[in-house]
Amino acid sequence: MPKLKARDATQFAALPCRLNDEGKREVMLLTSRGTGRWIIPKGWPIKGLKPRQVAAQEAYEEAGLVGRVASKTPVGVFHYAKQINSAPLLCQVHVYLMWVDQQLDDWPEKHQRETRWFEVAEAAAQVNEGGLAEIILRMAA
Repeated sequence: MPKLKARDATQFAALPCRLNDEGKREVMLLTSRGTGRWIIPKGWPIKGLKPRQVAAQEAYEEAGLVGRVASKTPVGVFHYAKQINSAPLLCQVHVYLMWVDQQLDDWPEKHQRETRWFEVAEAAAQVNEGGLAEIILRMAA
């Protein structure tokens, strides 16, 4: 297998947010397929799509979310080690804030993941990546 270059280790993610009935922001997290830890929807670049479009596509595929990405630019970047063929690959994830209008009744990965809305502080406490927790606290609070 060829060695991945640094630019191949970039992913794009959506930080799904909404306002609850009390007007407070909430963040949706979902479980990863491999380890079951709490994450945000993210994925590799898709030819023909802009990074923010990739983030929205991943939010749909992984969590059934429909909404709008708030900006053309990411609200933050974090790093994590992804296991690929039992070897860690340091990935850089560009995070786009996404305001969620609805969660569909059915989506491609519905039966592979759990989804849940969290209050901002609780969402930040649930994720393993400190950089992601900082983005959640800064951008969704």
